[in-house]
Amino acid sequence: MDIQWRKSSKSSDAEGNHCLQLAEHDGQILMRESDNPDVVIRTTRAQLRAFLDGAKQGEFDNLA
Repeated sequence: MDIQWRKSSKSSDAEGNHCLQLAEHDGQILMRESDNPDVVIRTTRAQLRAFLDGAKQGEFDNLA
């Protein structure tokens, strides 16, 4: 499976760990953590958009 993972330039430490990576494959959005790449979460564009909109509005600020 040829998946092109992407990550934010603000999401890693000096070793490149501790970041979320995203990719699109077969119409789904895939997410994984760089330090545990074998665990992949699959979601849809609509679900990811809803999450990102909530994050932009500060709905998850108490978790960070």
